[in-house]
Amino acid sequence: MNVNDMIFVSVDDHVVEPPDMFEGRLPAKYADMAPRVDKTEQGDDVWTFNGAQIPNIGLNAVAGRPKEEYGIEPTSFDEMRRGCWDVHERIKDMSAGGVLGSMCFPSFPSFSGRLFANCEDKDLALAVTQAYNDWNIEGWCGAYPDRLIPMALPILWDPELCASEIRRVAAKGCHALTFTENPAELGLPSFHSEHWDPMWRTLVDEGVVLNIHLGSSGKLAVTAPDAPMDVMITLQPMNICMAAADLVWSRVFKEFRDLRVALSEGGTGWIPYFLDRLDRTYDMHHRWTGQDFGTERPSDVFRRHILTCFIADPIGVQLRDEIGIDNICWEMDYPHSDSSWPRAPEEFSEVCARYDVPDDDVDKMSHENAMRWYRFDPYARRPREQCTVGALRAEVTGHDISVRSFDTGRREKSKPNLGEMARRATA
Repeated sequence: MNVNDMIFVSVDDHVVEPPDMFEGRLPAKYADMAPRVDKTEQGDDVWTFNGAQIPNIGLNAVAGRPKEEYGIEPTSFDEMRRGCWDVHERIKDMSAGGVLGSMCFPSFPSFSGRLFANCEDKDLALAVTQAYNDWNIEGWCGAYPDRLIPMALPILWDPELCASEIRRVAAKGCHALTFTENPAELGLPSFHSEHWDPMWRTLVDEGVVLNIHLGSSGKLAVTAPDAPMDVMITLQPMNICMAAADLVWSRVFKEFRDLRVALSEGGTGWIPYFLDRLDRTYDMHHRWTGQDFGTERPSDVFRRHILTCFIADPIGVQLRDEIGIDNICWEMDYPHSDSSWPRAPEEFSEVCARYDVPDDDVDKMSHENAMRWYRFDPYARRPREQCTVGALRAEVTGHDISVRSFDTGRREKSKPNLGEMARRATA
């Protein structure tokens, strides 16, 4: 298939929230307590909320920068492509990259919204979480409903309130909820508890997908405090692997048979082995561990409930039938450091050509599965022929996608060890 004729919907991108996102979205009594952006003496733009400062970690916003400038140093908005935080420029960047649709995970509240959950004033926490969700649905995605898929933050501290929020955002057309890969790491009941049943039940009733992004528990796979950064980057999918095992062996999928969960940015190449390991564990041990899947195998349960997502994963594409072709979605990860924007379609096309992937399978992985899982129908607003890579790029001819330096020279690049990275990322 010619790359210009392909259609792409990314189920994992990220938004660097703009400074004005809370304006007019909170009750008057909370206006002075709303999260705000302050500039530090070093020139960094940081979010301030509930007595904490949350910097924009550099690797979260490196789209369009030379790789020599990648790093974890906090950044200011003028050190990013405007498409990181300006929705109108984001759409131009998406079109220039040949990408039709995008679902964006949060940044400063953390992937699971735990920043707001840590607020002692739970009325304030609820107001801020709902304001964030309204901004994402109405402000960010509402500006381009044919291009952006809304995603809501959960109410982590109360499953009944979380269920109510799911119903509220679903009524606004939002069918994605982000969550933590391991609530126990946040001091909350685990996936094995009945605590979360109101949330599971409502997710099923409203047809909302639970999205578990790697790193959403705030815990990184750290082998040693003095290990090089490359160790952490290599091991990032391991937390997602643990979340998948937790859910498959829990009671959740047995009792909520229509629940759907996405493993976001977890990759796919490891999944065939993981499925084989699930089934072998069941065959060898279920008589004494007490697991009972009836006539099914654990791998069947995985495929019924779980969506897998990849950026560039040749092994996963090659072994797509072992994973389940209806359970694989593509993601671009803009503007993070793993993203290959603006050549992401070419990267995917080259992998598919290498393994002679038929067009039907290409379409499922590149956009059809995403549209089905997230109830995203861009064709209701734009003709299909205007959704292809070639058509989208033609719409923004001349848009600057050149790699250029955003380094203002105001700091020396550092190479912190793994322990320091973990401290900054989970503070």
